[in-house]
Amino acid sequence: MASNIRFDLRHMRAFVAVAESLHFKKASEALFITQPALSRLIKSLEDEVGAELFSRTTRQVSLSEAGRLFLVECQQAFTHIQRGVQLAQRAARGDIGRISIAYNDFSINSSLPHLLEVFKEEQPAVAIELTYMPSHVQIDAIRNGGIDVGFLFGPLQEEGITALSVSHERTVVLLPKKHRLAHKRSIRIEDLRDEKFIIGSQSGWKSFRSFVFDLCLKSGFIPQVVQEATSSTGILSLVAANMGISLYSESVRNFIRKDIAIVPVESTHATIEIVAAWNTAFQSASFRLFHHTLEQELSRLQLSPELIEPTG
Repeated sequence: MASNIRFDLRHMRAFVAVAESLHFKKASEALFITQPALSRLIKSLEDEVGAELFSRTTRQVSLSEAGRLFLVECQQAFTHIQRGVQLAQRAARGDIGRISIAYNDFSINSSLPHLLEVFKEEQPAVAIELTYMPSHVQIDAIRNGGIDVGFLFGPLQEEGITALSVSHERTVVLLPKKHRLAHKRSIRIEDLRDEKFIIGSQSGWKSFRSFVFDLCLKSGFIPQVVQEATSSTGILSLVAANMGISLYSESVRNFIRKDIAIVPVESTHATIEIVAAWNTAFQSASFRLFHHTLEQELSRLQLSPELIEPTG
């Protein structure tokens, strides 16, 4: 199919320059070519595409509907090309000096800090680039090579992505200190039927929201969500303010707060899994070093299950 395309990056750059400035003179200056040469490139591109990409008058240039759609695809193509160049360069030089790691709220409050500490001790020359990303965003970043490895909500079965289970933690209920259930040793999900729920926002907590809704649906009800927060700190603060209750992983015990109660959920299905995931087809040299540390630490921690599944 690509063999039928007879325009090249010169035409695409010319089109994007005009489309973004909507001014032929400014675009030609930015590209360091003459205005007539730019016009010829655009005319040649329109002939190849088979559509007018611009609406032209003597005073104004604007994108046609075809041009607007073509611009989006061209911008995406340049993004992919640039990423391909970066990946090729990283592969060529081995990229020992840097690793890009993404995390979500649960992993950064659980197993990841220990793994990073060990890796830094073993490989002090490798720079670690940490980026917060919701689980569903990490999947796309792993696919397109934006990150080397992600720590996200599991289980995970995605084509082209390898995942390794890192930790399992019990789900707990977060309650205001004076809540009627705060003194319980454990709570059944069905006991929360009439409670007001505080939950992470859809944009940042999509995977965990699905987990919470699934738990509640299995117990015969849909949670009544009254407040949403974008961060763990926001969730804890809303619970402390008696705005409602929430579910979280047992790693929440790492937050030292005296104004909320933490009670384990009484359910064999309420286990939160964190996985490490990476692109099956491409692993940088720095990632292979990290993967060695990861497997080494997981093997060691199997001797101390309480470190993987904390019981508080």
